[in-house]
Amino acid sequence: MSGDTLGKLFKVTNWGESHGSAIGCVVEGCPPNIPLSEADIQPLLDRRRPGQSNLVTQRNEADQVEILSGVFNGVTTGTPISLLIKNQNKKSKDYDEFAKLYRPSHADFTYQQKYKVRDPAGGGRSSARMTASNVAAGAIALKVISEMGIQVYSWVESVADIQSKLELGDVNEELIESNLVRCPDENAAKKMEQAILKARKEGDTLGGVVRCLVKNMPVGLGEPLFDKLEADLAKAMLSINASKGFEFGSGFEGTKMKGSEHNDLFYKDETSVKILTQTNYSGGIQGGISNGMDLDFRVAFKPVATIMQKQKTINIDGEEVEYNGRGRHDPCVLPRAVPIVDAMTALVLCDHYLRFKVYGG
Repeated sequence: MSGDTLGKLFKVTNWGESHGSAIGCVVEGCPPNIPLSEADIQPLLDRRRPGQSNLVTQRNEADQVEILSGVFNGVTTGTPISLLIKNQNKKSKDYDEFAKLYRPSHADFTYQQKYKVRDPAGGGRSSARMTASNVAAGAIALKVISEMGIQVYSWVESVADIQSKLELGDVNEELIESNLVRCPDENAAKKMEQAILKARKEGDTLGGVVRCLVKNMPVGLGEPLFDKLEADLAKAMLSINASKGFEFGSGFEGTKMKGSEHNDLFYKDETSVKILTQTNYSGGIQGGISNGMDLDFRVAFKPVATIMQKQKTINIDGEEVEYNGRGRHDPCVLPRAVPIVDAMTALVLCDHYLRFKVYGG
């Protein structure tokens, strides 16, 4: 199987299954002499961890990370960093009947047709549990890019039809973490929480949108053709389970504007002596390369496919059957998707930062 590695210079190879003994990853290309310990990685994992509130899956995993290699005397050595997260709260029997049928909107059918074998427990390799390893790697990437002062902020902008009204300039980490939904608009967050709890009670699920803003971006990250910065960000975001859309800068709304309205006009800031733009419809990237303005993008997440309601489907013999969802699942992935978007953003930016230093800086 291919497709388990992300990045060119800062590379992350993900391994494991949802109900296996453990999951983890190998990080290659991390510069040496970066202070690093489990304590640097654990906080981001704790934000993604299941069982942290009544709004998310009740699978109770500690998600304690172990560094197996690549660190000596508290600093990175420049060699591959191996990260291990043990699976502790496995209930594989919950999925026994799913080995004989294809759950609607899951990977069961496509995985079986492609590989002729699959692990049905928790979705196996296709489980959202795989994102924990990427979040651990993302915590390392965040340390590297923080040297440049780059700051990554992701938050829940909408759940179903409930929309945050907060202005971009008002977003900060304290506001994002001030509630269980991770929406910095408290009024919207309360409505989102009620909607998620209602969906859970009804055995249903909800989708929504995570927005990400990256501040203090340097000029020059990205390439002009196939490795455009926004293209690599899109690939990373759409690799997250349940993601169904990626919108950069003005996105689809930009199609409603004229070029005279959409162009970001340059000016020279007298204080910083930097060349900036009066607007940011480009979302901080022009020609595939960062222009120094904030990166601004959205990621759309569908309602979780597992619902606790009876549905009709097809079994492996091609017969129509009825089944009822079981197991421990998020009624809405948005609160836990926030740290995943943070991590995937950091992985892409760290990779492009190292490429910039080698080839363009």
